[in-house]
Amino acid sequence: MTATAAPMPLPEPVPDGPTGFRKWLPLLVMGLAILIVVLDTTLLNVSLATIVRELDTDIRSIQWVITGYSLTLAALTITGGRMGDIFGRKRMFAGGAALFAVGSFVASISSNVPMLILGEAIIEGVGAALMLPATASLLVATYRGRDRSLALGVWGGMAALGAGIGPVVGGYLTTNFSWRWGFRINVVVAAVLILASVLIKDQRAKSRPQLDWVGSMLSALGLFLGVFSLIEGPVYGWWRSTKEFSVFGIAVSPGGLSVVPFAAVLSGALLTLFALWEARVTRRGRLPLVSMKLFSIGQFRTGAALTGIMALGQVGLLFGLPVFLQSVRGLSAEKTGFALLPLSVGLLFMAPFGGYMSRHVPPKRIVQTGLLFSVTGLILMHNMLSLDTTAADFIVPLGIYGLGLGLSMSQLANLTLSAVSPSDSGLASGVNNTVRQVGASLGTAILGTIVVASIASGLHDGIMNSPKLDPRQRLVVAAAASAQVSAIEFGAALQSTEVLSEAQHAEIRRIAHQSTVDANKRAYLFTIGTTLLALGLATRLPKGINVERNESLQPAVAGAVPSPGAVS
Repeated sequence: MTATAAPMPLPEPVPDGPTGFRKWLPLLVMGLAILIVVLDTTLLNVSLATIVRELDTDIRSIQWVITGYSLTLAALTITGGRMGDIFGRKRMFAGGAALFAVGSFVASISSNVPMLILGEAIIEGVGAALMLPATASLLVATYRGRDRSLALGVWGGMAALGAGIGPVVGGYLTTNFSWRWGFRINVVVAAVLILASVLIKDQRAKSRPQLDWVGSMLSALGLFLGVFSLIEGPVYGWWRSTKEFSVFGIAVSPGGLSVVPFAAVLSGALLTLFALWEARVTRRGRLPLVSMKLFSIGQFRTGAALTGIMALGQVGLLFGLPVFLQSVRGLSAEKTGFALLPLSVGLLFMAPFGGYMSRHVPPKRIVQTGLLFSVTGLILMHNMLSLDTTAADFIVPLGIYGLGLGLSMSQLANLTLSAVSPSDSGLASGVNNTVRQVGASLGTAILGTIVVASIASGLHDGIMNSPKLDPRQRLVVAAAASAQVSAIEFGAALQSTEVLSEAQHAEIRRIAHQSTVDANKRAYLFTIGTTLLALGLATRLPKGINVERNESLQPAVAGAVPSPGAVS
């Protein structure tokens, strides 16, 4: 027999970068960045009562602060990604972190709501819109193969963690220190991120796309006017003017009509013009802010719609439920944050489990099962809600709702993005995330308005019909209560020219609490309806994922940011 030479062993691949702990330092920096950006979307929800008292304002004003942050992210995330393509992602990341720190500092020293909106919703929101897409692109540039998959998975998990712990962190700081510390910590973290950015290799896109400023302005203004009409409708009137609206001291109420329907119509016109402009940009061979051709793909259109609807329900729930827990049950901000924890735990537990189940169960069925869980949790919350409902009563229904969100989110992003070609995957991811932020904005705007308007109307009607109040007092007391809804809601005594007994003050508090219960039940009905709509839409999803395309999907271009919790 002839001996055959043993095969020479293949040489071990030489790492093309740092190894060990240093290898994962960029991931640590990017994960910390997305953690604080997403955490701020839910940080203030449990601090409503404290901020209303300290700034002498109302719930509707704080609604603007929370909505404004998501609105800025929705309007500018893709533009921020494009700026990273042009000027360098590392530079945009550091610049965004600096703006985020400035906005957080302004918010932390706010003495009134306009200052808080400037810091949190505008300056901080712009900084977040620059940082967020840069984090994904820099990770893609830094890691390869399995390392990249692991990095993006951890990055997505940090996003989900940020959304989940936001109420807990905000509640702890508000109760034990001040709600302002939620922003002060951001300043320190942002400074760390700027210093740590030296560890990151810069990256620019191979091509340098032009910025679509016209598209950015049309979409931003259209979204703003739409949100304005939703939040301010109860104040200025949905049709007839109930309060004078002025611009630079000039009253605007044409023919006695409210400014709200005009804002709504102008919003629709601007968003239509935006769609036409983007189609025109595409026809001219330039890169649009949002490619309209994506929405001609049924699978992508359905997935994006589901993403927006789910964000609407989740964020809206996190706005209304703290109002009930703090006003009716008298919980502190810290206890309110912990009361919301079952939702976060359910989401964080089920998201990776859904990823594991996708090996054995079609992703479409996982999404549908998740939506069924969500509807079940919402129905349980609606049916059990009363003046006597405690935080402990929410553990099971909130946990079921969170399990449903985690299950659906684990597969929805993949199902949505697998509909497009690899060359369009980055743009599709950015658009999908923008739709999610729009859904988050609408969630706070619509459900917040349902809660606030229902509390106000319920308080007014309850006082007008209360047998414990003298009929001659009711009109004056009801008018005074309408002007002090938020203060009464969170425990302050009604200030009125009428002299009221302690029993009558107690009756007004009881009416306010019952109005809060009824308002939340209406909000749950709306969320149940939208979730059922999502369940119907989910029947149009394909059973599986286009594996060939999905393996190539990576957020490597402008604005490509997966939805928090959507990375399995």
